[in-house]
Amino acid sequence: MAYNESRNDAAAKEKAIDDWLPITSSRKAKWWYSTFHNVTAMVGAGVLSLPYAMAQLGWGPGIAILVLSWVITLYTLWQMVEMHEMVPGKRFDRYHELGQHVFGDKLGLWIVVPQQLIVQVGVNIVYMVTGGKSLKKFHDVVCPNCKDIRLTYFIMIFASVQMVLAHLPNLNSISVISLAAAVMSLSYSTIAWAVTLNKGVQPDVDYSYKARTRTGAFFDFITALGDVAFAYAGHNVVLEIQATIPSSPEKPSKKPMWRGAFLAYLVVAFCYFPVALIGYWCYGNSVDDNILISLQKPSWLIAAANMFVVIHVIGSYQIYAIAVFDLLETALVKKLHFSPSFMLRFVTRTVYVGLTMFVGICIPFFNGLLSFFGGFAFAPTTYFLPCVMWLSIYKPKRFGFSWTANWVCVILGVLLMILSPIGALRHIILTAKDYEFFS
Repeated sequence: MAYNESRNDAAAKEKAIDDWLPITSSRKAKWWYSTFHNVTAMVGAGVLSLPYAMAQLGWGPGIAILVLSWVITLYTLWQMVEMHEMVPGKRFDRYHELGQHVFGDKLGLWIVVPQQLIVQVGVNIVYMVTGGKSLKKFHDVVCPNCKDIRLTYFIMIFASVQMVLAHLPNLNSISVISLAAAVMSLSYSTIAWAVTLNKGVQPDVDYSYKARTRTGAFFDFITALGDVAFAYAGHNVVLEIQATIPSSPEKPSKKPMWRGAFLAYLVVAFCYFPVALIGYWCYGNSVDDNILISLQKPSWLIAAANMFVVIHVIGSYQIYAIAVFDLLETALVKKLHFSPSFMLRFVTRTVYVGLTMFVGICIPFFNGLLSFFGGFAFAPTTYFLPCVMWLSIYKPKRFGFSWTANWVCVILGVLLMILSPIGALRHIILTAKDYEFFS
């Protein structure tokens, strides 16, 4: 009797903690929440660098890699949605919980959590810099004769907004912000390709590789692979998004989640492909690493597009940050036995936003570093870790479609994980002389 009471108390305490944590506290999301959360998480400002990636890849390989990445990551996303409730009566609400089920409690944690944190924290730092740069660009376009203001101050302005939004309790509470962010991502992507198309092909456009040596072209090529991989980072929060959707044996969460996620991927295709192909078609290898920089006029439209980028990365920052908050708060409450409280949440989240701001201010060239570190984490968590889990759990028939498709994804993902950091490291070394801390 005493044992049962103790177990009931432990279960009640566990439920109380789950009801407090940001991922599991609210399970009232509709299927369309999945759409705009996934669009917000997926269509980062990285879409604006896709024409530059195309210039490094070339027409044939570039189109093939864009299409292949879209198909592979859609397939691995479907697998993750399916695996969310593969054990009857249990939900894998977090990526690392799925990893622990497949690889064991300790090994699963060490395989998934470091990679997931590199992606989530890395994206947050990049978005601090991106938000600051876009605010600065907006200021410079709207007021070209005003006094020049350092990027540091714009990053601090962007961070101050995140400081406020970070204290919203859970994923569903930021749904309006996420919807606005998704609309903004579609808006600035459309502006980018529509204005480019209106300008038309530039005089003396050149579609050859910018690098004049085979070695340089090869390293640019594998660096561009990392840029494309960066464009598909949404898998790192997909189980957390699905956790907010209600589920029952009659109506499992995978059906509304997949409907929303598939629609999100159609939006992703509408954003990515026109920007990448039209941007490269018009500018060739002279395109900037941000297509909006190549477009100087009309100034009011470019200013608007940059403000759309700011609004989008505000929402996208929160989607990734809330998964980090959940991890931190889980560790503090379950492992270190802090009491769930407003003050614990306030301090944890404020410190996290402050740290990402500080790193962004110190190292405003973090985008270059991310393509190096991201190669180790983006490719596994998005391209092949879901496939390894699927093969381990379901053990599909050897040489059948599922077995073959998963092994192809694993091989391509491992190649991407090995090659893209090599190209990124070379890029960092070559451009290090131009880097300035606290710039």
